Amino acid sequence: MSENPVEAGLRERLARRLAAAPRAEVAEYAQMLAQEAGALAVLFYGSNLRTESLEGVLDFYLLMPGDQVERIWPKVSYREWHKGGEVLRAKIAAMSLTQFAKAASGQSRDTTIWARFVQPCALIWARDEQAGAAVLDALCSACVTAGRLAAALKQTPGSAEDFWRALFRATYAAEFRVEKAGREDSILSVNQEHFDGLLPLAWEEGGLAFTRDGEMLTPTLDPATRKQILRWWRRRQKLGKPLNLVRLAKATTTFEGAAAYGAWKLERHTGIALEVTPFREKHPLLAAPGALVELWFARRKQGRQ
Repeated sequence: MSENPVEAGLRERLARRLAAAPRAEVAEYAQMLAQEAGALAVLFYGSNLRTESLEGVLDFYLLMPGDQVERIWPKVSYREWHKGGEVLRAKIAAMSLTQFAKAASGQSRDTTIWARFVQPCALIWARDEQAGAAVLDALCSACVTAGRLAAALKQTPGSAEDFWRALFRATYAAEFRVEKAGREDSILSVNQEHFDGLLPLAWEEGGLAFTRDGEMLTPTLDPATRKQILRWWRRRQKLGKPLNLVRLAKATTTFEGAAAYGAWKLERHTGIALEVTPFREKHPLLAAPGALVELWFARRKQGRQ
């Protein structure tokens, strides 16, 4: 296997990246969550993967055995783990590995899985080699799916960065997101090493022909194939925002630990600490009016200081 990521195949390239060792605390947390849930594998992603910081919230995806039970996925929860003198916070998304692989390959109407997991992640825990190989297959599919759409969206030659920018601009616009315009630029800049050389490998893996002239890439897509890919995308584009809204609505009643997560976010951004009572933890919607009143008084008091 070549050590040059441009020369190695996509699978070898991703396997090497997935094997990157996280901080011991993060690995221990992931293993604990996986064994409690009976997961097949855990993916770690987000800014903490890049910075290796324990501050903020650690992002985990728990991939479960069997078929997907919930039609609106993933199931999201929030946990705090007190280890020594530190509090490790985690946002945990859970779904079946089968559904994850289906979504990564573009077979579902979802856009979030392949667009999210063409970005950096680490396979932080796997139950066995078979589970690890299945996750690697899914992540290869995510790269191929994203790469094909990038080739269809940008119809003129360009650098790999130009194609990735077109892809992320389209997927962010299709979803109900709070990120500011230009989010695609920050994704590419902070993950430059990850994306360097990735697009040609994704095209090769997916059997998409292209030519290269220095830094300029030109995918070879006949009009019928491009039309087919764009038609596939338009169906998902139309459902992007509605699906996000449905998931947000579901999260208001099924987000385990929502009250604690909201209280932590509030204190982090405003300095105001709201008590998470058992009632607020169990009934976050019913408790919201009282919490808002308490917040209003706290902000008034804060403003007088």
